[in-house]
Amino acid sequence: MPPPASNCLAQATTTPEVTTDMLVVFGVVGLALVLFLTERLPIDVTAILLIVVLVVLEPWTGIDPETGISGFANEATITVLAMLILSGGISRTGIVQELGRRMAAFAGDSVRKQVFATVAATAPVSGFLNNTPVVALLVPVVSDVANRGNTSPSKLLIPLSYASQMGGMLTLIGTSTNILASDVSARLGSEYPELHRFSMFEFTQLGVLVVIVGSLYLIFVGHYLLPERVPPRADYLAEYAVGDYVADVAVVPGSPLAGGTVRDASAALGSDIDVVQVVHDGGRSVAPRQGTRLGEGDVLVVRTGRDAITALEDAEGVEPVGQPGTTELSGSAEGVLTELVVAFDSRLVGERLDPEEFREEFDAAILGLRSHGELVAERIVGKRLEVGDTLLVQAPPEALDRLSHGEDVIVAREPPRPDYRTGKARIAVAIMVGVVAVAALEIYPILVSALAGVVAMVVTGVLEPNELYDAVEWDIIFLLAGVIPLGIALEESGAAGYLAWVVVQSAGFLSPIAVLWLFYILTGLLTEVISNNASVVLLIPVAAAAAAGIGANPFAFVLAVTFAASTAFLGPIGYQTNLFVYGPGGYRFGDYARIGAPLQLVLSVVTVLGIAFFWGV
Repeated sequence: MPPPASNCLAQATTTPEVTTDMLVVFGVVGLALVLFLTERLPIDVTAILLIVVLVVLEPWTGIDPETGISGFANEATITVLAMLILSGGISRTGIVQELGRRMAAFAGDSVRKQVFATVAATAPVSGFLNNTPVVALLVPVVSDVANRGNTSPSKLLIPLSYASQMGGMLTLIGTSTNILASDVSARLGSEYPELHRFSMFEFTQLGVLVVIVGSLYLIFVGHYLLPERVPPRADYLAEYAVGDYVADVAVVPGSPLAGGTVRDASAALGSDIDVVQVVHDGGRSVAPRQGTRLGEGDVLVVRTGRDAITALEDAEGVEPVGQPGTTELSGSAEGVLTELVVAFDSRLVGERLDPEEFREEFDAAILGLRSHGELVAERIVGKRLEVGDTLLVQAPPEALDRLSHGEDVIVAREPPRPDYRTGKARIAVAIMVGVVAVAALEIYPILVSALAGVVAMVVTGVLEPNELYDAVEWDIIFLLAGVIPLGIALEESGAAGYLAWVVVQSAGFLSPIAVLWLFYILTGLLTEVISNNASVVLLIPVAAAAAAGIGANPFAFVLAVTFAASTAFLGPIGYQTNLFVYGPGGYRFGDYARIGAPLQLVLSVVTVLGIAFFWGV
């Protein structure tokens, strides 16, 4: 086992020896980076694979089976799990949505006021609720604010995501990254006396500074840099060019489809054709079930490609009705048009799109698809879905209510009849205040107060017992469990100390505050390609050792890494809230950098100077 990193660095004239253990751990880190970057495997599967690899290579990594699975029982992991459940309880009451509506009531048609309302409703709440579900809840609210004010949603949705990230830095519980960073800091405390577990409001003063500066930028500068990708009050059907791919066909007398079901019609017409509506005796069935019976004279509204629409003219048992592009699909009492965003932990991620199965399971008919912000015009059947992909659907109002409470998709417009437990709102707020107060007063650790809050949510009826599991983003829990042992291996093998020595040798001629700024920038760039939680685990040990090596304050460097990992503004994949607004805002990849790069640069200076002022370097 190599000597502690701080000792290695203190001996400035000594070059640390590169051991086999270090090389093996570097190899595992490299594997993790490749898998996170390429997304060849789901993030939770990647995390499990890392545990397996670390344990199999125990002679070099030092990670035995017990240590390998220790991340599942780690205080940070359990605390994040509890906080996600508490956030889920708050969301069930509709408090966040109501706050968003009230803040937007005065905004009118002023873009600046709308951005202010978005930031003001998002940032403070994100300090106490996990910012990921906050954005998921507010996407439809902010979209409606834009539409009512005749503003492009593109002007407001990226500011929504950025405000949630900045707000997450107000308290320990604002984001899972803070909780994980606190755990890593506590683990390193035996080696660096300056490091410790974060208190509830450990860095709130810096978080307030970041929120104020970032909000001013978004309100007075940022929205000018965002193009209007989605027109105000956009016509969904026109935006997705649905008219080019939808047609009406009637079941003719004597048709073999008469007396059959929608399933029979789909099989007869071909796999590329999806029946999205059935018109029977003047009534319109939206997203019909596979078992829906058909009769002579029924009109089937089908979605397919241009070539298949032409082929329908020769299909047996049906004949085209009207002209292509004239099908009636506008929203009505029977069916509401809206967008669904594939969520980060959705079961749909990685699955190939089957409109018939989707309609059967979710009671919603798919009319269009955007992937990576680009319209998938022709064939959507069989398209593999990714996080942030956006589906244009038509569904009955009650189906949208169910979808808005699920974990698979984010409904981009509020359901017509939202079902919130408004009567439990005060209880939910009281429970959350109690959790924060108990932890802040250090009566009990945040882990204990959060778990007690979960029990209170169930006992008081804010959450049903079966809803506990739906509230948890399990991919985040598995990710934490996988990267925690990787961080331990990085420390125990001496790999973190070696990387710190390389940094010191490369940037030793710079002042400590300049090195601190470099770590902020490095963390921000790394977070753009891998998980923010992984960035914290990999870089905090290196940053602490580098600080010790140049005689700086390790706690200052830990804070710089923590803040940088939670403010990823350069692209849609650096932070999951950025993905949530990708489709509804109609954004392109470069739109994030256009508004985010100046913000990242400004906040890097503000954060580093703030750390130096409050804690010293």
